[in-house]
Amino acid sequence: MNTTNKPKTTIVIFGATGDLAKRKLFPSIYNLYKKGKISEEFAVVGVARRSWTDETLRETVRESIQDQANADTETIEAFCNHFYYLPFDVTSSQSYKELNDMLTRLDDQYNIPGNRIFYMAMAPEFFGTIATNLKSQGVTDTPGWTRLVIEKPFGHDLTSAKELNDNIREAFAEEEIYRIDHYLGKEMVQNIEVIRFANAMFEPLWNNRYISNIQITSSETLGVEDRGGYYEASGALRDMVQNHMMQMVSLLAMEPPINLTTDEIRSEKIKALRALRPVQPEEVKDYFVRGQYGPGEINGDEVPGYRSEANVDPESITETYVAGKLMIDNFRWAGVPFYIRTGKRMVLKSTKIVVQFKELPMNLYVTDKEQIHPNLLIIHIQPDEGITLILNGKKFGPTGETTPVQLDYSNNTIDNANTPEAYERLIYDCMIGDATNFTHWDEVYLSWKFIDAISAAWKDQEGLHTYQAGEMGPKEAKQLLEKDGFHWWPVNNEGKYSI
Repeated sequence: MNTTNKPKTTIVIFGATGDLAKRKLFPSIYNLYKKGKISEEFAVVGVARRSWTDETLRETVRESIQDQANADTETIEAFCNHFYYLPFDVTSSQSYKELNDMLTRLDDQYNIPGNRIFYMAMAPEFFGTIATNLKSQGVTDTPGWTRLVIEKPFGHDLTSAKELNDNIREAFAEEEIYRIDHYLGKEMVQNIEVIRFANAMFEPLWNNRYISNIQITSSETLGVEDRGGYYEASGALRDMVQNHMMQMVSLLAMEPPINLTTDEIRSEKIKALRALRPVQPEEVKDYFVRGQYGPGEINGDEVPGYRSEANVDPESITETYVAGKLMIDNFRWAGVPFYIRTGKRMVLKSTKIVVQFKELPMNLYVTDKEQIHPNLLIIHIQPDEGITLILNGKKFGPTGETTPVQLDYSNNTIDNANTPEAYERLIYDCMIGDATNFTHWDEVYLSWKFIDAISAAWKDQEGLHTYQAGEMGPKEAKQLLEKDGFHWWPVNNEGKYSI
């Protein structure tokens, strides 16, 4: 058996009774097991405050995976038997000693050479405490490797992120820390590098000589639902821009790496983030727009405004929408704006990237009566996955007029049962020690440094714009592009870009 591709490991899930474990982690580990990606020599230990037993946890796991396609009872039972539960107090040294005893016992039972993944699926305020105790109580003292997986948010600003990182680094080296951003596990986000670096028709054009602007849109139809308390302390800037949006910008802007190793790819992403033009407090209003949804209509249903949501301050100034213009001051991208927008209660759920190419210096088909359509490369991230290329072709008939031609490649034709969920791919990457699609501390540092300047300028209500639920954001977001001579490429209800 190739133990490199089928790793032997114990996964400890802190917060195993929570929603993330049920919705994402248990099904993802089951898919890896069902596909033979992990060997029979593995164990999962769930720890949390509740007084559960092994069987309570196993029943929860059964419920979380029973709707999986082709899930047969025998496979499910064999899988669930690898799960164990330990009631846990993160502040008690006794709990860590009990955990270490259990892990040692499971190593012997499953012939695991001391490999341990500690997955933080709980409130971030406990991350530092857990990491410190894992080290001090000897849980990380093992003949195999240890890895720490951390969910976002990694801090709520640069100061808190530094403090958290310092605490964690006392117990784990940087190469042992896997900061998870599930966007980096998405098929089409990983495809950005392939589109760029494996196609001779794109890489030579991927610069300011040929690209006029790049737009990244991540919209949701949902409101804050039951997360009002969390969202009040976060807002769209911290919840989406600091991590997901900045990661996509870095992938689009990075230089070609020397090779496809983790260190080389991360190095180029970090260089791109270092080249981001800092936004001064007095300039924030010229580069960023913040909005908050009011009452409106989504899919024919009346929905409340943000200030009427549960656990939200009736006079809240928290933004549920952000649009921004990012400038990257390096040789490749000087002068090319990267526009981003993300928000809740918008027209549709969609994440897409639009690369707009420049017009030809002298286009024979541009007349006084018509304007030729710009060439666009559209990368569809979710919910549909694929690529659209918009070119110009001749209209049928005797005229010499042109018409946009849309060429589509869609991943939707692929059986979704065989398409790895983002968490499934990232958990497996962690098991085999591939940190390429996880966030390095330098990326976190540079992102927070950039974002904090914007947050500081948004301390009061001035500049907070409202938009009606069911719209694509406030009108000021349109003006952000119009003053540069551009416009957002609009989407229709099917999520396709209008041409």
